Amino acid sequence: MHIPLASAAADGEALDLLRDVSANQLKGGLPVEPARSRFFEGSVREALHASVAQADAEDAFFVADLGEVRRQFARWTALLPRVQPFFAVKCNPDPLVIGLLARLGAGFDCASKAEIQQVLREGTAASDVIYAHPCKPASHLRYAHAAGVAMMTFDNADELVKMSQIHPGAQAVLRVLADDSGALCQLGLKFGAAPEDTRALLATARRLGVDVVGVSFHVGSGCQNPAAFADAVQRARGVFDQAEELGFRPSLLDVGGGFPGHGDQSGLPFDVVAAALGAALDAHFPAAECGHVRVIAEPGRYFVASAYSLAVNVVARRRVMRADGPAFMYYVNDGVYGSFNCIMFDHQHPQPRVLTRRGRLVDDGDGPAPLYASSVWGPTCDSIDCIVPAGALPELLTGDWLVFDCMGAYTVCAASRFNGFKISDVVYVDTESTPF
Repeated sequence: MHIPLASAAADGEALDLLRDVSANQLKGGLPVEPARSRFFEGSVREALHASVAQADAEDAFFVADLGEVRRQFARWTALLPRVQPFFAVKCNPDPLVIGLLARLGAGFDCASKAEIQQVLREGTAASDVIYAHPCKPASHLRYAHAAGVAMMTFDNADELVKMSQIHPGAQAVLRVLADDSGALCQLGLKFGAAPEDTRALLATARRLGVDVVGVSFHVGSGCQNPAAFADAVQRARGVFDQAEELGFRPSLLDVGGGFPGHGDQSGLPFDVVAAALGAALDAHFPAAECGHVRVIAEPGRYFVASAYSLAVNVVARRRVMRADGPAFMYYVNDGVYGSFNCIMFDHQHPQPRVLTRRGRLVDDGDGPAPLYASSVWGPTCDSIDCIVPAGALPELLTGDWLVFDCMGAYTVCAASRFNGFKISDVVYVDTESTPF
């Protein structure tokens, strides 16, 4: 989808970002669209309206507001001034998001060679990258060593052996098990050293000559219990003490991810999480005594969830008669094998709002419309490709549009082309003019 700029000078800052990111993509051998086709001057609402108003509009598309990412960054620094955010690239590796966050001063949590390459191309210092995967392929570890990326996590002895052999200058960070029982995605099922194992792991690192510089944890993706952060910080303090007893001088605390964004379905406000985490840091790592300790975090959805809206086109429908009246099945052109994989992988329940009805924008003054039992289905031939199994919508026609908000986290990053359907494009807006 190509949305022309209203003016080439409409937002020079945003255009500079697009050009910079495009140049970096080209240096990395990545395909890139012309910058002028990707930025729209105006609001999210205006971009949605302009996009669907095109005569040939049919493909599903995102509208991404870079201004929302900026606002979230400002909010983070206001509420967690001691904690440097290291954006979790896996959540949304959009080059424009990466470029913007790099300019704002974020670091990056990377889990693979490709992710490290991407953030380094944006000019990120190697010291602002943490290779936060406790189980790394040898070739990726060799690349990190060559690129000067030293901070990296581990939670087992075999990984320490690998580091000592491949990356002798590694700044190892012991990932400890946190209580993530209240999270939507419990990462402790896969990673994190149990409390009874941490001292032995530290002793192994000492024997192998691997420098353990800090401790990390993750309370789970979609954490719904702010007390989990406080408990994990207390656990980390204990491991810090163990490390110091064995002769290490730890200077890094990584408090992981699990931070909610605007519109997060857990209903947990970020300020509540920030207050709980800030109090725990003050209690166990007071600034007066622990000023040498660098505190970082790995937020993902916090920055991008609310920045993206996804518009989908109704490509077909079925009218179904029930005892209590008609119901409708709507088929749209993105689904669980595409951007809505967040339903399967991230436990999300996206809810639609109507953008057009009977070919007209819903804010054109049509007035209220009767609601009918409705379901919304993706475009593939698979019956699991269901976006909304049951809901209430006005009667829509083929060609009408629905919008799903808060679609920036764990969506397009895992989308596939199953059944030959394309991955949805992105149109960018920037509703903030704050300079970098």
